Amino acid sequence: MSATPYLIHFTETGSPEIGFIASTQLAQNIPFVIKRVFWTYGTPTGVLRGQHANRATEEVLIAATGSIRVETDNGKDKQTFVLDDPATGLYLPAMCWTDLHFAPGTVAVCLTSTDFEESDYIRDYPTFQRLAAHPAL
Repeated sequence: MSATPYLIHFTETGSPEIGFIASTQLAQNIPFVIKRVFWTYGTPTGVLRGQHANRATEEVLIAATGSIRVETDNGKDKQTFVLDDPATGLYLPAMCWTDLHFAPGTVAVCLTSTDFEESDYIRDYPTFQRLAAHPAL
């Protein structure tokens, strides 16, 4: 099974005069129960982040500030997304390879369906390609 990444638009309230709040209050926007939240910041220019897939973990990635160019590969399709709006997240299904290119000063927030478990990570792209092509392995 290879699900496809897609953008999620969060509920947003506020105005330019007072600022904005984006929320996951409408839980149906997130296709899983959130088990963990983490944030990434201080990524030096030119450093490629991500470079892995998760066997079971689903994620929603948000650029809280700045922007991230996200290259995805679910084993069938490759897509590129640009996250530059804190009211928009990117759903990343399990078994989806990601390469993340951070603009300077970007802070990313990630919501996940599982707690961290190193054995869930596939960090070798040829191994991911083999597993994506033959899910029974």
